[in-house]
Amino acid sequence: MNIRIALAGNPNSGKTTLFNALTGSNQFVGNWPGVTVEKKEGKLKKHNGVTITDLPGIYSLSPYTLEEVVARNYLIGERPDAILNIVDGTNLERNLYLTTQLTELGIPVVIAINMMDVVRKNGDKINTAELSRELGCKVIEISALKGTGVMEAAEAAIKAAEGTKTVPMHTFSGPVEHALAHIEEVAVHQMPEEQQRWYAIKIFERDEKAMAQLKLSADVQAHIEEDIKAAEKELDDDAESIITNERYVYIASLMKGCYKKKNAGKLTASDKIDRVVTNRWLALPIFALVMCLVYYVSVTTVGSWATDWTNDGLFGDGWHLFGIGSSAYDDAINEYAEENIWTPEVVAEVSKAADEGVIGAQDVLDAINDQDFGAFDEAYGSYGDSLAAAGYDISEVYDTAMESAPDTSDYGVWVPGIPVLVENGLNAIHSPDWLNGLILDGIVGGVGAVLGFVPQMLVLFIFLAFLESCGYMARIAFVMDRIFRKFGLSGKSFIPMLIGTGCGVPGIMASRTIENDRDRKMTVMTTTFIPCGAKLPIIAMIATALFHGAWWVAPSAYFLGAAAIVVSGIMLKKTKMFAGDPAPFVMELPAYHWPTVGNILRSMWERGWSFIKKAGTIILLSSIVMWLGSVFGVVDGKFVFDLEMELDYSLVGRLGNAIKFIFAPLGFDNARAAIATVMGLVAKEEVVGVFGVLDFVSMTKLAGYCFLIFNLLCAPCFAAIGAMKREMNNAKWTWFAIGYQCCFAYAISLIVYQLGCLFTGHGNVLGIIVAVLLIGFICYMLFRPYKEAEHLSTKAKALAQK
Repeated sequence: MNIRIALAGNPNSGKTTLFNALTGSNQFVGNWPGVTVEKKEGKLKKHNGVTITDLPGIYSLSPYTLEEVVARNYLIGERPDAILNIVDGTNLERNLYLTTQLTELGIPVVIAINMMDVVRKNGDKINTAELSRELGCKVIEISALKGTGVMEAAEAAIKAAEGTKTVPMHTFSGPVEHALAHIEEVAVHQMPEEQQRWYAIKIFERDEKAMAQLKLSADVQAHIEEDIKAAEKELDDDAESIITNERYVYIASLMKGCYKKKNAGKLTASDKIDRVVTNRWLALPIFALVMCLVYYVSVTTVGSWATDWTNDGLFGDGWHLFGIGSSAYDDAINEYAEENIWTPEVVAEVSKAADEGVIGAQDVLDAINDQDFGAFDEAYGSYGDSLAAAGYDISEVYDTAMESAPDTSDYGVWVPGIPVLVENGLNAIHSPDWLNGLILDGIVGGVGAVLGFVPQMLVLFIFLAFLESCGYMARIAFVMDRIFRKFGLSGKSFIPMLIGTGCGVPGIMASRTIENDRDRKMTVMTTTFIPCGAKLPIIAMIATALFHGAWWVAPSAYFLGAAAIVVSGIMLKKTKMFAGDPAPFVMELPAYHWPTVGNILRSMWERGWSFIKKAGTIILLSSIVMWLGSVFGVVDGKFVFDLEMELDYSLVGRLGNAIKFIFAPLGFDNARAAIATVMGLVAKEEVVGVFGVLDFVSMTKLAGYCFLIFNLLCAPCFAAIGAMKREMNNAKWTWFAIGYQCCFAYAISLIVYQLGCLFTGHGNVLGIIVAVLLIGFICYMLFRPYKEAEHLSTKAKALAQK
């Protein structure tokens, strides 16, 4: 038995949740032929030979968006054995519009009314038996979220596939039916009977794709056009609007007989929540508070604790099992450090450096005063170079003392980390030094530095999955449309932004839902400004290494990306390339509901696993190349291999030194930072991977934050650039997008650094002048009136005078 079932429904109707519930892990993800729209297929659980195809979420079968074209082509061309139409019971009237079209295709249809648990909770009633009779197909009540009724719906679709075709029960008004009868007789009478009505309706609507497919002669088209015009004249409307209105008239009659609302005219729980979270004045502050909380928990608290354990334990020296022995070791190392490391001489030297304002000296001194060796070790690791450069070098005291320091493995139950286990294994087989360096410094050091931030990402993905599943993010898209539209953007641009928080590639692909070509290109260019999962390790690295885990760093990066999108949108809309009204924004707001743990974990794992796979492929290869470049170099005119080679003589060091002048105005004019920035074009995670291989370079807080700004806003990774190329389908537009992103990132970083230097006493006159000029240009573009607006205003005045 080989049965194909198509899963069709509106966006936010619960279609994906139902698909996951029916197929479980038996899913196959790819792309539809010729387009980048994602194609999901899966095998129905406990049923051999039954394949379920998850069609893109659509509102109708009219070919307005790429998703509608894909779904329609599949249903018409492939003609599955049955359609399982999922309908949101809380938005029944809107969802049934697609249902009326599906029943006209001549394919067996089964309707699964989802969210029935919410419908019952609201006290509403849906007469499914009457609805089934009126629509001419089986109707099943389900809750995809809770898993109730889902298998019954699938089995009903299987049974329908083995039976007769669904015949549409609804009819239109007399003039329309008269025209349709003529069209069927003249144009589609040779087609299978069950398909004739759908094609006749599409011809009546003057559907260009359907007309092109049928290849009607000029005489037939002229004859049909007379019938269509006659109906339009009698009903005083255009053909497409007539069909739309007639469908809603039919649906309204269905609702009267099949749907009883308990609190008609009263606010539902979702409505009451929306009065607050979508409020004109409160919506944005609430959203800002929510995102700050999300990043605070993900990066600063829970995510930070897990990441510290991963970096210091799993990919570090090891950890105390269940914390046994950690307190005893802390006491021992603090006592030892007090006697041997932060001696009165060292304290006096660090105090003097702090008084003179040497970068990081105060942090080192604070750790000493707190008698906290862990904090001291972290601060000294970050700012030891700054102290040495200022003439306060305590490295000899530190290195000598640490040779006899207490060993953490002597306390409690110690579990060695992966690098230790790998090193012990290599030593056991007496592997050569070059292999030890490649594996430990190149592979484990580079890949481990990236994977160490996976816990933070997983925590972030859990929060985002919850906000998406419960219905809150759909509201934010609505709120953003109200704001974006003032700046010439559409709220639809927020959907790619939202998806882009996981990965820029699907975020860019999501832009295809925007009908207007100019708006779509602009969204593709700006979506990757939002920090994706791959940028989170960069944020966490800078926040930890330079700002000691300050809570505000991560949220500021998120809102900086959002601000960059708004500013870019305003400026680009002022140019001829992007001028024009934004695309209209229509979106169904689902009722608020508690998502299931399974769905949240599935969403989290899909995003996290994609990141881990990238670390196992692209990051692995990049780390190996980076390590090879650090041990091969040119010394005294000779090409040499040296495991202890100084960075300046290595190939990557020479490359970094050759290009570091480019980033000097941004504050990070050193080889390591320059190399990390360039490698970030391969994969943003590789920014952290580079420092895992070459060690983190000490930067001032201002320079470090500007380094973060540039890497957040500049051109994305190669994979995302490839997605930009596919969506724009034009090499020149792609290069323009890359150039704009890099120039915008450079300008913002330069402005922040040069003006920030005024407060640190290191201001540069030329740099400040350039920063002021850039600010002036941006302000000019932001506040310059739209040329189209001026044109419309002149036209309005002229009409008024007439």
